Amino acid sequence: MSNSFEIHPSIGKQTDLGTRIDGQELKTLVEAGMTWLKVNQQMVNALNVFPVPDGDTGTNMLLTMQAAYSEIAQSGERNVGKMAHAIAQGALMGARGNSGVILSQLWRGFARALDSAETMDAAMLVRALAESRNTAYKGVVRPVEGTILTVAKEIAAAAEQELPQAPSLADLFESVVNAADAAVKRTPELLPILKQAGVVDSGGKGLFIILEGMLRHIKGQPLEGVVTVQPLAAMQLEESMEAVEPGQDFEVVVDFRPYQPLDLEKFYAELSEIGTSIQVGEGDGMYRMHIHVPTENRYQPIDYTMQLGTVTKVAIENLLAQMESEGSKSQLSLHPVEPGQIAVVAVAPGKGIARIFASLGVSAIVEGGQTMNPSTEQILAAFENLPTDQIIILPNNKNIVMAAQAAASMTVKKVAVIPSRSVPQGLSAMLRMEHNGDFDTIVEDMNQALGDVETGEITIATRSIEINGVKVNSGEVIALLNGQLIESTSSIENACLQLLQKAHTEERERITFFYGQNISKEEVNRIVDSVRAVYPDHEIELHEGGQPHYQFIISIE
Repeated sequence: MSNSFEIHPSIGKQTDLGTRIDGQELKTLVEAGMTWLKVNQQMVNALNVFPVPDGDTGTNMLLTMQAAYSEIAQSGERNVGKMAHAIAQGALMGARGNSGVILSQLWRGFARALDSAETMDAAMLVRALAESRNTAYKGVVRPVEGTILTVAKEIAAAAEQELPQAPSLADLFESVVNAADAAVKRTPELLPILKQAGVVDSGGKGLFIILEGMLRHIKGQPLEGVVTVQPLAAMQLEESMEAVEPGQDFEVVVDFRPYQPLDLEKFYAELSEIGTSIQVGEGDGMYRMHIHVPTENRYQPIDYTMQLGTVTKVAIENLLAQMESEGSKSQLSLHPVEPGQIAVVAVAPGKGIARIFASLGVSAIVEGGQTMNPSTEQILAAFENLPTDQIIILPNNKNIVMAAQAAASMTVKKVAVIPSRSVPQGLSAMLRMEHNGDFDTIVEDMNQALGDVETGEITIATRSIEINGVKVNSGEVIALLNGQLIESTSSIENACLQLLQKAHTEERERITFFYGQNISKEEVNRIVDSVRAVYPDHEIELHEGGQPHYQFIISIE
């Protein structure tokens, strides 16, 4: 699915909602909300409590909205209820991360309230917002206030209160957006961890931005963002693989000198119709354009750029070849499942970790993890065609559990989600797996196994902050134990040793290191030797994990 859509000509032009809207008008509002979220995507991503490179709430919500809009992009449906149901279905299939799943539940409740109504008036909007709130709260096992749920609750209450005074849908919508803004600003008072971090809730902010985009369209305000261009030296194109999305098969880089001053806004707009992951750098009068495109579009960026200036250098790389080159030496050997057996689907953040899960007997691997949460549809597709009706899913990441549960709810197969929040938990669960065992017994055993292991993570702080008494400076090495920030220091080695100490590793027997993409094998070996010196009686294993961003994922058993 492409991340880019041709903006409807009416987006950004003032519109009169009147007293009722139909399906086409709802479609335009959805497009406006999606467009404004795309403009503010990175700002929402930055609202991450922990200073880790996992701030992807804005991305997850945007991908969910784009999936919702792609479901209706070509629809001429005027029945507002039917349009809402299509939006909800698209959002559910494309939901990524906890924020995306909750957003899809908001749309589901919205559609449920409208049912098959031809049009929606202010009273129906109030009912739809209330049902959105109710459905989202029911979809979360332990609702937490100070999150997107609180914002949904506050806007539903505001809409109900304002209905008698609101002379039009537009006025009611403005009250809803103001309530969302106020609710987001209050989230730190409801959730102490937000106050410590000095941020508001990212999911709540994302919901506010979607609604604000709709209101901006109603008022005829612009939905375009300010386009900035970075220096050529600052473009880290080697990291662009992290943004590869389905259907974007080629990476194209073009260096060129423009014939006349470059209109950056128009340049970005034109490129967004061709592909995704657009970056533009400038230096000494020359520009570098980077883009990911489908196979059929791979020459379009070059042809387009040649109209603007003199092309000096072109590079085209096959993204699939880049992604598979490292893993081509060792192909995955997945467990062939038979009817009546239990099949396991595991989410893996790196090729090395995927190989380990395969060796333990999983039947399907879904690529995903930190900063790359798979969608509900991707998880569903991984097991829907397996020749058995007994499926166990290991999400192996706290932000993928809800998407896995959503996928489980969409099939007639018997599916259990083991709520593994980390790779070590998932591997621990797999050690209890028996393909021919009793399904309920195996599920119970795998759930119990989650508590047999401690998870450590080592990464680099993305910003300065102080949380739970741990002061962090941007660029320092930080350690997390079972998802909690516990140490910030100057070296990876010291972070590992401090983490192991605070995990009371002396009381355990085995330490397993999974090293990531961004650390050399020489440094890995040196650090593991240091750990062996401190824990000479422990069994220590080392595996190539291949995960991005995290130098080490550590299992302590």
